[in-house]
Amino acid sequence: MFSAFAVSLLLPPAPMPREKPNLVREAVMRSLPQVRAGAEGHIDKKTCFACHNQAFPMLAFATAKTRGFAVPEELFTSQALHVSNFLLENQERFRKGQGTGGQVDTAGYALLTLELAGHKPDEATEAVVEYLMKFPGKADNWRSTSNRPPTEASAFTPTYLALRGLRVWAADGQKERAKQRIPLARNWLLKTAAKDTEDRVFRLLALKEAGADDMALSAATWELLRSQRPDGGWAQLDTMESDAYATGSALVALHDAGGLKSNHPSFRAGVAFLLKTQAADGTWWVQSRSKPFQPYYESGFPHGKNQFISIAASSWATTALALACEPR
Repeated sequence: MFSAFAVSLLLPPAPMPREKPNLVREAVMRSLPQVRAGAEGHIDKKTCFACHNQAFPMLAFATAKTRGFAVPEELFTSQALHVSNFLLENQERFRKGQGTGGQVDTAGYALLTLELAGHKPDEATEAVVEYLMKFPGKADNWRSTSNRPPTEASAFTPTYLALRGLRVWAADGQKERAKQRIPLARNWLLKTAAKDTEDRVFRLLALKEAGADDMALSAATWELLRSQRPDGGWAQLDTMESDAYATGSALVALHDAGGLKSNHPSFRAGVAFLLKTQAADGTWWVQSRSKPFQPYYESGFPHGKNQFISIAASSWATTALALACEPR
């Protein structure tokens, strides 16, 4: 069984070519304005919270900021205010265990967005934590209630989001009950196999969040690492081609939960895939696999009816590329 350190030594890390850091930074700089347009365009037209146009972009904004990219503070503030208002309007539903559309996926991504934006705990976040502890009854894990692949289809995704939400947002009177869910979820994660890239990504992230030991983390890291394609990317499904959503999310999970350094050959190969597939406008196009059930609207992000998975993909890709940049 590989340890996390051993995985990082499977191939000898090599320094990036001299021009590569500039290419990576330029790719992030081209992407950020487009992702921002989609995030701001959503709150201009909708009162609801949207994972694809808010949570994923916020991950890109927050990561880019740590690498010295100019991200306006008002962008964090406006996004957090929109999400907070949505939670406040629905706090009684959360407190009663009813939730909103999207259930744990929506609740978990909303809390993640607030966390990354630097929002402070309030009565709405406390209500969402109460909801997460009540859902889904006596089950050890959390599950998606819709089938909108890849973002709302895997049980590993809401399990990770709920674990992180409980850790970050549980109020003093909730912390003890929140801690009781961790070993139950960890046991479920350890015994449940991943079937596709979304599973592998969020199983690894959730194991880290649940405090799994090094052996379990190493095994999950290696499982995700070995599914990398010869082109340097990852695919959502084994029957699909590599794309920016799967590749970006895999690189972020491997870095944040698997301990993979950005100069590791596998990480560098993933970065090269993202650079090669980025469109001239700074975005990444990904074909939607979900059947639409809500009225279509234009958020300001390109790619028409594929814009919602594409902004999620572009955000993951931007986050991964930002991780490959040196902090400034």
